[in-house]
Amino acid sequence: MIQAVSFRSRASVLALLSMAALSLGGCGQQAHATPPSTQAAAVASPDAAPPVSTVTLPPAPVPATFDVAALSDRVRPMVVNITTTHESVGREGLDPFEFFFGPQGGRGAPRGGPRPTQTALGTGFIIDPNGYVVTNEHVIHEASGVRVRLADEREFEAEVVGRDPKLDLALLRLKGANGLPVAPLGSSEQLRVGEHVLAVGNPFGLGHTVTLGIVSAKARAIGAGPYDDFIQTDASINPGNSGGPLFNWRGEVVGINTAIRAGANGIGFAIPIDALKDVLPQLREKGFVERGKLGLLFQPVTRDLAAALKLDAPRGALVAELEPGGAAARAGIKAGDVIVEVNGVPILHAEELRRNVARNAPGSEIKVTVVRAEKRHEVVARLDALQDEEGDAASRPRPTQGARPDRQQSAEKLGIQISDAAGGGVRVDGFASGIDVQEIQVGDVILEVNGAPVKDVAGLRAAIAKVKDGSVALLKVRRGKVVQFAAVPIPAR
Repeated sequence: MIQAVSFRSRASVLALLSMAALSLGGCGQQAHATPPSTQAAAVASPDAAPPVSTVTLPPAPVPATFDVAALSDRVRPMVVNITTTHESVGREGLDPFEFFFGPQGGRGAPRGGPRPTQTALGTGFIIDPNGYVVTNEHVIHEASGVRVRLADEREFEAEVVGRDPKLDLALLRLKGANGLPVAPLGSSEQLRVGEHVLAVGNPFGLGHTVTLGIVSAKARAIGAGPYDDFIQTDASINPGNSGGPLFNWRGEVVGINTAIRAGANGIGFAIPIDALKDVLPQLREKGFVERGKLGLLFQPVTRDLAAALKLDAPRGALVAELEPGGAAARAGIKAGDVIVEVNGVPILHAEELRRNVARNAPGSEIKVTVVRAEKRHEVVARLDALQDEEGDAASRPRPTQGARPDRQQSAEKLGIQISDAAGGGVRVDGFASGIDVQEIQVGDVILEVNGAPVKDVAGLRAAIAKVKDGSVALLKVRRGKVVQFAAVPIPAR
């Protein structure tokens, strides 16, 4: 829209137009970099009406376009193709290497002959001039031989220096290699959704292939492992790309391409490079990764649980059970606490607790912030060594349902059929007609209501009577051998 303005003379108009042309001319980058408010000031006239207010946008952190061909040429020597050899063991079911890479290699051997072999393909990238290469653990898993081919066609035999199956990372060393070009490691934390990324790999054994896309999302959990935290990208990733680098426009590695979604088009996933940087020293020095353990079971905070706990939002990790004498118990953390920060890093989703604790070594101290009775408390926990996976109480297997006891009673407010449980507590035997209580199941044993212990049916009824109609009751229940919390809405009457 052009606003009519009264000027003193035609010469003034021409002069102003000339000034505007000068201010918008010159180098394209400089013209686009001039803030809108500055441009408006350059063409303003003393007789003009007051200018319309404008919003000055921050400068873009990355260029809208860049030389993809030059970037590809620059990073190509840093990427390697990996071929692994595996002895066929004749296992039934799906071959994991066929799942990731498709059928490869030998098709079997005559009966009584040598054991058949299979080959699998993958990708990696060089992180040290002396031949250290990063790839996915599943690329070299149970491999009897690993060979690596560089972009200049040289080939090296590789040994596995370290592996971390939980993060699906492996570190190789090329025997006799030196003076190799190194891929710089960037920051996945600073990576923004929408940034351009370049995936380089060896899809289907075709050799070095580059694909361009953007970061579609971050912090994706796809069920691949206990520390899911993937970068999602629409840069094409295919079988054989596993272990290859995901570069940003500066030529820095920001992710390790690792997974594709079966049946989906244009969706690939990469491990954040920051996760590699956390464990790389241990992979190089020890060959494996030691992680710290807090010693607790936790569960997500649902909206109903947040209401029962009087939280302002459903965030954090709700502590369901503590390991006796474990790091959390020694630090004073209690069942029913909601962990909202670890070392000052907010825990927005429950699964983030596992990742934030595990990046600390056994014996180290971490600061844990919990919400208890609507108040924040900070404790210091000295971590134990992680042996078995601790974590999500809600993901534990459910017990088989036993026979209902003969004596059943009802808890009308909860809409459930109940009976005294052996050893204390109240067993859930069924639900009233038309009642759908999602967070408790038949066979659960109710141990507490809003923090008040429940020993028998009479105790449960007394505790429920104190809960206001229309509110949410916080129940502590035992499901098999696992203790966790459940939020049950109390209907308004």
